[in-house]
Amino acid sequence: MALILWIINNFFTRHYSMTCPVIKLAKQLIKRPSVSPADEGCQEILTQRLKAIGFTIEPMNFADTKNFCAWRGEGKTLAFAGHTDVVPPGDENRWDFPPFEPTIRNGMLYGRGAADMKGSLAAMVVAAERFITVNPNYIGRLVFLITSDEEAKATNGTVKVVEVLQAREERLDYCLVGEPSSNKCLGDVVKNGRRGSMTANLSIHGVQGHVAYPHLAKNPIHWALPMLQELVSIQWDKGNVSFPSTSMQIANIQAGTGSNNVIPGELFVQFNFRFSTELTESMIKQRVETLLEQYRLNYSIDWVVSGQPFLTEKGDLVDAVINAVRCYNGITPELSTAGGTSDGRFIALLGAQVVELGPVNETIHKVNECVKAADLQLLSRIYQRIMERILRG
Repeated sequence: MALILWIINNFFTRHYSMTCPVIKLAKQLIKRPSVSPADEGCQEILTQRLKAIGFTIEPMNFADTKNFCAWRGEGKTLAFAGHTDVVPPGDENRWDFPPFEPTIRNGMLYGRGAADMKGSLAAMVVAAERFITVNPNYIGRLVFLITSDEEAKATNGTVKVVEVLQAREERLDYCLVGEPSSNKCLGDVVKNGRRGSMTANLSIHGVQGHVAYPHLAKNPIHWALPMLQELVSIQWDKGNVSFPSTSMQIANIQAGTGSNNVIPGELFVQFNFRFSTELTESMIKQRVETLLEQYRLNYSIDWVVSGQPFLTEKGDLVDAVINAVRCYNGITPELSTAGGTSDGRFIALLGAQVVELGPVNETIHKVNECVKAADLQLLSRIYQRIMERILRG
């Protein structure tokens, strides 16, 4: 009996993977080992599909990063954004299947990028193909913004594309980013905003010396510890109805020469803030630097802001997303701003309403990354309905 069930399951799995256009395209993309910022031909596959349905393609490459903007139509603009790059697979011996050989087992599509986010890209493109077949003369403009630099430095990808579009005074009305937003089942969580992210690179300057003669040295670790203790105990805010409270985490501490008889002369501390709309970057900087002055530390500090907080309130795009998820999965998604950053932080600068909707994120960046094959087909239908709600009415 078990053998018969295995044969039946294997037959339907193989048949489904061979005939479903979303799965076929996702597998094509997963086969490309596009570890960030490499693209390895993924964008060529996507642009050929989009050209075939009437899109104008504009490559927008910077340094080692491939990007493209594709558009069709005029007027009110709905953009779909995503990335072809993936994180490294790690130790490939720990994978049940080779990470760049897409494999379907028990209804799951395995491979690096299956969930983050080549599956979403396949769902987007197939959704556009279906939408345009049914609605060739839709009202508005459909856009794709695709990069190969999201998982690593994110310096030559969407941020640079947005700078070009801003210089042209182009505006996007709506943007859906295909990041894996779902927690337990497809569409249960939609990200309608993100916290800001700011990193401090702090150096405390002391005087190096021999541990047996501390009076001739100044240990920056000893001097900084009380300040760091107070820093980590601060409650920065209580968040608000849309954002959790601001968090601060120390990420790296470095000091010493490696010898047990040398007092270090420098202490380096790196810490990151994920901040809500209750704070601004200047408010955070001022409080930290006031604390450093209070403890009379000899310091230098460098601040890096990688994203401002943004929020998309309920409106046309959020309503269309909620409607599509209810239609195809029978649930009402939770709106959330939790988690890390995404390229949505750059696209929001174009004045767009921005949301993120994609597959379940349980296995992203892990060994044996996978996604339900059926979910990708469902996601494509959800994307198509969003196109219909925004561009057809």
